[in-house]
Amino acid sequence: MIAEKGEKASQGAVKATLFLVPTPIGNLKDITLRALEVLREVELIACEDTRHTRKLLSAYGIHTPLVSYEKFSEKKKASKIMEELAKGRSVALVSDAGTPLISDPGSVLIQEARDMGVRIETLPGPSAVTAAMSASGLSGAFRFMGFFPRQKSAAVREIMRMKLSTDHTVFYESPRRIIATLRLLDEHLGDRPVFLAREISKIHEEHLSGNAGDVLKQLSIRSEIGEVTVVVQGADQESVIDEDVVRRRARQLIDKAYSKKDILRVLVEETGLKRNRIYEILQGLD
Repeated sequence: MIAEKGEKASQGAVKATLFLVPTPIGNLKDITLRALEVLREVELIACEDTRHTRKLLSAYGIHTPLVSYEKFSEKKKASKIMEELAKGRSVALVSDAGTPLISDPGSVLIQEARDMGVRIETLPGPSAVTAAMSASGLSGAFRFMGFFPRQKSAAVREIMRMKLSTDHTVFYESPRRIIATLRLLDEHLGDRPVFLAREISKIHEEHLSGNAGDVLKQLSIRSEIGEVTVVVQGADQESVIDEDVVRRRARQLIDKAYSKKDILRVLVEETGLKRNRIYEILQGLD
C-alpha cells in the first residue's frame, strides 16, 4: 500500500497493529476509504456480531476472517486475540455500528494490547454522538454518558447533574424506554431545550426539538421509533448558581427521611460540588 504525502500509512501488513475501525451507523456508504483498506489488509477482524459485520464486508467484497468479541465474554475473547497479536498478526476491532468503545466493548483488549506494547492505531469515522451534537446546533462543551440509566434513582441523579451543569449532555436510549425517559426529563427539567435524533444516517432519519414535553408529544405519534440519541442543552450560568435548586432537592430527601449525612453524600454525588460547599448552601434549611 502506498500512502499519499502527509497521510498516515497503515502498518498492519508490516507489524502487529491493533486498528480501531469505525463502521457505518446507518448508510453502508458512510465508511472511509482507509477503513476499507485496513479491513482488507488485516489478518483478523474482531467484531461484536459476526453476522452483522459480514454483511458490511460482503457489500465491499472483503473476505478477512472474523472472530466474535462481545462484552459478555470480553476477557476470554481478548486473550485469544492477544495470542494473534503476539504472533505478529494485525487485527481490526469494529463494533456493530459506529466507533469502537463508544458504549461498545473493547476496553479490555486495548488495555492488554497496550500493556504488551502492541501498536494501536485509531481511525476517525462515524459516531452517533458527534452526529447528534452537530445536528443539534449547540456549541460548547458536552458530556457523553452512554446509555441513560435504567434505575430511577440513578436517572434522577443524572438529571440533577444536567440541572446544575452548563455542559450539554448526550446519551443513547432504547426505543422501548425513550418515552419514559422523556417523561422523567419533562418532570425535572421543565422548559430546558432537548434535541432528539432518531435513525441517524438511515432512510427514516428524523430530528425532533423543543422541551422534553414537546419532543414527547412528537415522538408519541410515531408508529416506530428506532435508535435514539438525545442531547439536553446545558444550564445557563444563572441556573447553575441558583442555590435554590440544591435546597429543593435537599427538602425532597428530607421528606424521604434521609439523614443529614446521607443528604450531603447524595448531593455531592448529584451536583459534583464540594462537601463543604453543599454544607454552606444547606445552612438554615428547615
